[in-house]
Amino acid sequence: MFDPPHVVTVWIALDDMKEELGPIEYVRGSHLWGDGTWKSSNEFFEADGGQTLLRLAADRAGVTEFEMISVAGLAAGGISIHDGRTWHGSGKNESKNRPRRGLGLHYVPAEVRFTRDAWKSRLWGPYIENVDDVTQLELPEEDFPLVWQPPTIERCQEEKAALKL
Repeated sequence: MFDPPHVVTVWIALDDMKEELGPIEYVRGSHLWGDGTWKSSNEFFEADGGQTLLRLAADRAGVTEFEMISVAGLAAGGISIHDGRTWHGSGKNESKNRPRRGLGLHYVPAEVRFTRDAWKSRLWGPYIENVDDVTQLELPEEDFPLVWQPPTIERCQEEKAALKL
């Protein structure tokens, strides 16, 4: 979805993550499987909870066994941080009266651009509708605020001059 593909997601639990809520689960080490994309992200939410797609991705990576890590037990206000290439998802909320709420913050490098695969995503696809060359599209500042940029030599020199050091 992005080039470079480095995305870090900080997920903040807004409710206590009880097992009945179907809390988010991660596949340990799956960020090392390479691309791992199979079909579209819309199909990740298929009837078997994405297990078929997960197994296909593991097979492509030569992985025969994998470990699922759940955030069950995470208290409201707790966080989970993961590499965006990590296979993850959540089961059905089986509670009759409790929501499963969380807030996801995605951090990408300042120079990131969308790839052509972004159209497959319900989250990222709307940003590239009607764009001829998505690789040249700068991410909109209102939705992707710049929170940190690596220092350049020029910027360090400017800051040093401003401080009169």
